[in-house]
Amino acid sequence: MSSIHGESKLTFFEATSIIVGHGVGSGILAVPYLAAHNSLREILLILALCYCFNLVLHLIIAELSYNNGGAQFIGCFDRELFAGRFKQIFTWAAFALLGLSVLVNVSGFLTGAAAVFRSWFALPDWAGMLLFYIVGAGVVFVGMKLVGVCEKIAVSSMIAVIGVLFVATLLSDMSPLPYGFHGVNNALALFGMVSFSLSAVMSTPQVVKGLEGNVKGIRGAIAAGLGINCALILLVTIMTLLGAGANISEDGALVDLARHLGGWVSVVGYVFTLLALATSFWANTLNLRDIVNEQTKWGLKPSWLAASLPCLLLALFSLASFVSFARYASAIQVVTGLGIIIAYHLSRKRVGEAPIVGRFGTLPFQILVALCTLLATVGAVLPVS
Repeated sequence: MSSIHGESKLTFFEATSIIVGHGVGSGILAVPYLAAHNSLREILLILALCYCFNLVLHLIIAELSYNNGGAQFIGCFDRELFAGRFKQIFTWAAFALLGLSVLVNVSGFLTGAAAVFRSWFALPDWAGMLLFYIVGAGVVFVGMKLVGVCEKIAVSSMIAVIGVLFVATLLSDMSPLPYGFHGVNNALALFGMVSFSLSAVMSTPQVVKGLEGNVKGIRGAIAAGLGINCALILLVTIMTLLGAGANISEDGALVDLARHLGGWVSVVGYVFTLLALATSFWANTLNLRDIVNEQTKWGLKPSWLAASLPCLLLALFSLASFVSFARYASAIQVVTGLGIIIAYHLSRKRVGEAPIVGRFGTLPFQILVALCTLLATVGAVLPVS
């Protein structure tokens, strides 16, 4: 697959940052709200399980895209999964479902950014959304290389900010960590949100294309990106639980923590939240731009507008909260993993080799990943108490 060429060539760090940036957004900032309804034991166990199953899932996705020249999901489904007289109907239905998932997801980023601007500058929500959209969408308008560079800078900045916030949290008045089992529903809801937070499924083809089919680089970027995301989720969750305690709202983790810490530390928390939302906004709208372009052949710039503008409109005219948007998006997006598994199964049989995922892509692992995906989907719609 040395013939794979993307819009731009990415370095290993840029490819890893795209994986990180896709996940560090609405999901990671919503996890502490659900983690507060579980014990520390469940939090750690769920994080470990979600990393393992997401690693296999993302390697499977990478190989599916690799087998199809770096194509996005809809292109892979069209070539591997759909056939017969209803092929076009199935392809457009998958396009609509996946597109809706990203639209809802990106609308969540805009809603989260509005909450930050409201808390920080007392801006009305519509103004915060519009400001964030103009800055975020402008990066994607330029193209994949700028997205990769901005993701790299933002991820490095976020890691530094998390270190500062963690120390500040330890020096402030701390609340006890949650303990005791709080029920299966709460655990499954957390499992669904952590799975969503680690999910960079639609950015994986960007890594395949950006690294031009380099098998070792693809595996390393995915494993490293998911690992960094897992560590960030744990740090953000623990410090929010220690800092905000039971006062965690649905506005997003670091907005609550910033309110608790106050002063200059609150500004750092707001900056992190905006960086996290921006990285996910870039990754998701870039992915949707490519999906729209693959399906419609409109060209990159018209596809960019079609991918980003409806997200702004949905956020402006919806009454859903930040965490609600994140949970709706996770319910839609995680379930598409089932179609991916089936498409990969057919692709693996057709190609006859598995250079990226190896034996972890065999049928037993496919079934296990599919079951975990179903479990995460159920968790995404369960109420918490």
